[in-house]
Amino acid sequence: MNYAATLAVLVVLAFCFPITVRLGAQVGVPEAITASTLGALLTFVLTTYLVRWQVRRHRHQLEQLEAARAQVRADPGNPRSYFVGGEHLGALLLRQGRRREAAEVIDRYARLGGARESEIVALHEALSRAERRQRRAQGREA
Repeated sequence: MNYAATLAVLVVLAFCFPITVRLGAQVGVPEAITASTLGALLTFVLTTYLVRWQVRRHRHQLEQLEAARAQVRADPGNPRSYFVGGEHLGALLLRQGRRREAAEVIDRYARLGGARESEIVALHEALSRAERRQRRAQGREA
């Protein structure tokens, strides 16, 4: 189902809800059953929208990640090739939970001549925070 169809279904459900409850009450269906059914449909639609949104966001992040990797492969000596849309490849990798790969990228970036010290420090701090979160999560599981 495309997004326009999803929106159309939501509009129709919102418009039809009071009418459906009234018709159900006239036919003999209790309002609670009608409301519960429509509530379940609404929950399904909202869940579908949430899942689509998360998938779309994840795909966008993967596309950015691949674009940054391609830039780095094309020109590994240029510090600006490590950025896509103003975000560093290391930060993209950390967001995806790929700490080892992010650490390698950050170290390569730090060895470049034109890399800014403030960016390197910020990336190392982000990496440290990710590692601390992982250690805390592992401590809770134990």
